[in-house]
Amino acid sequence: MSAADAPAPWRQRFHAARRRLGHSLRWRLVGLFVLLAVATVIVFVSGMQQAFRGGWREVARPLVAHYLDLAAADLGTPPSIEKARQMVQRLPLRIQIDGPQVQWDSHPGRAERARRRGRDDEGGEWQSRTLADGHRVTFRLVQPPHERRARGIGWATLALLLLLVGIAWRSVSSLLKPIEGIRAGVQRYGQGQFQQPIVVERNDELGQLAQQVNTMAADLQRMLEAQRGLLLAISHELRSPLTRARVNAELVEDGEARDALLRDLGEMRDLISDLLDSERLAAGHAALQTEPTDLAALVREAAADFGGDADITLDVAADLPLQPIDRPRLRLLLRNLIGNARRHAPRTPIALALRREEAEAVLTVRDHGPGVTDEQLALLAQPFYRTDSARQRRTGGVGLGLYLCRLVAQAHGGSLQLQRAQPGLAVVLRLPLGG
Repeated sequence: MSAADAPAPWRQRFHAARRRLGHSLRWRLVGLFVLLAVATVIVFVSGMQQAFRGGWREVARPLVAHYLDLAAADLGTPPSIEKARQMVQRLPLRIQIDGPQVQWDSHPGRAERARRRGRDDEGGEWQSRTLADGHRVTFRLVQPPHERRARGIGWATLALLLLLVGIAWRSVSSLLKPIEGIRAGVQRYGQGQFQQPIVVERNDELGQLAQQVNTMAADLQRMLEAQRGLLLAISHELRSPLTRARVNAELVEDGEARDALLRDLGEMRDLISDLLDSERLAAGHAALQTEPTDLAALVREAAADFGGDADITLDVAADLPLQPIDRPRLRLLLRNLIGNARRHAPRTPIALALRREEAEAVLTVRDHGPGVTDEQLALLAQPFYRTDSARQRRTGGVGLGLYLCRLVAQAHGGSLQLQRAQPGLAVVLRLPLGG
């Protein structure tokens, strides 16, 4: 998609805000209250207007017509302007007299405003009477003071309605405030952060829900700690017999059987080391042994460990400062990323790019293999997860490589992101720059 076809930033923000509002229970409740309030006011006002307007007008119409006949006759022939003035002072009327002898308007300003607006006339409902001498007298209703007061009351009612909406919004926000805390707590628990429980502020249903989620998280934390403890204990206990088995295997005569045995024992050793490192990093018990390190040189060394593979291309920036890094663990991360790309995408090029983006060093390892689906992408860095295509004996591994890489990145204050490269898979490591 070209830059011209890309949606404008304001449009993206508008759509994002609309999606948030559409999924917000708080705004739905406030919107429902507003709609109910507005509908109630409209129905009530319309009903009352129809009730009063429809009934009284039909009753009063013949009385008004008779009164206007008497008023027109009282003006005399030719019509008396003085009497017309007295009538206007007593009643909310506008009187216009048009004829051969008298041309008079009690409210000339209204006619001028009507002409400026392109209208024939301005005023309320009107009726005309033609006198015997040919003069035409037009009576129009003007807005009485009580109607102006009614309009003010209408605006005051609208302001009060808006005030009630504001109070309703604050009330709904207060009622639904625990939901934000529960949502944030569930996100923390989903990321394995159990140190900060959800704050329980009320004893209603939402408070009870928060307490139940805290209890569930505590049970889950105890279960995970028990599993980690068991895994660490088993891994430690396996190291000693594995070491003895490797020593005994060294005494076996050279041959394919000895080489296969040593290779399997080496895989078991690496697996146990990965298990121990992952559990230490996940539990927060690992203290990084950092030292100033040249990231560019470390990337080149990791690529050289694969025998100068011609299919590995390097694009390394030269302006990166030395960084405090646990060199062995970061080297392990690079070896896992490159090895994972080579294992799952053989005979395809691998691209390593190291660049500087503001206050971060960004390393991208990309292969050009078949890639993964969106569902697999979300699970790739989970412990012991392997895609279906990786569950073959020739690929090796048990699904700890990317998980361990993510833990190493997080221990250094960075992050590991997995992206579909089309074709292939791109793994992006971001580390904060300290200098």
